[in-house]
Amino acid sequence: MKESVPDYLKVKHTAESWTREAGEYIKDQMASSSFAISTKANQHDLVTDVDKNVEAFFFDKIREKYPEHRLMGEEGSFEKIKDLNGIVWILDPIDGTINFVHQSSHFAISIGIYEDGHPVVGIVYDVMNGDMYSSLKGEGATFNGEKISPIINNPLNESIISFNSGWMLQDRRLERLVKEVRGVRSYGVAALEIAYVAVGKLDAYISFNLAPWDIAGGYAILNEVGGKATNYEGKPLNLLTKDTLIAASPSVHSAIFEKITK
Repeated sequence: MKESVPDYLKVKHTAESWTREAGEYIKDQMASSSFAISTKANQHDLVTDVDKNVEAFFFDKIREKYPEHRLMGEEGSFEKIKDLNGIVWILDPIDGTINFVHQSSHFAISIGIYEDGHPVVGIVYDVMNGDMYSSLKGEGATFNGEKISPIINNPLNESIISFNSGWMLQDRRLERLVKEVRGVRSYGVAALEIAYVAVGKLDAYISFNLAPWDIAGGYAILNEVGGKATNYEGKPLNLLTKDTLIAASPSVHSAIFEKITK
């Protein structure tokens, strides 16, 4: 039996509570400085015991309370997820692990809860600032409990966009955007950058190599305020593989797409 919207409200509240609990665990581990750091795909792809333990925390909580739900998490639980049928929690236990390790700030817990591939709940939690961005399908999105207004369509020349400057070495077309926009930023944490687009701190976020858990929570929130997110070719997001991303207000998305496809 599928969850109804009122039940999803309860799921959202439960997920937010678990997220805050996980955030306190992360801060405790930072204070003790007792966690181990290792690498995955390359020397820049870091993982810590804290990432793994947060994922295990959610795995156990979901299995106990929602045994019919599945978890796709960055630190291993994704390996058993081959489709998005039913209800799937897509989790990044610490998005921005490099920031977590080197700066002890500017990282997030990101959760997207999807039903048959469609977002129903989104959570992005800025752990160190205690800021909670969240959404519920059809009910809009909130920032620390306050309703987020519909996204504003600023013109491109008044826009602040975010992307890793290293991407310009891979695609020189991004230089056109740098010359057109008001400013460029890079925060190193995809979930927060998409959430920043949703609340109007940014007008667009671009990336070339994001996994489903990097974008699932932020996309759910962005979707509820009228934002637009596609891959670099303008196609719908694929939440089973890594892909490119343009997340923006509709007008800025169109302007960016026009610039990079010429």
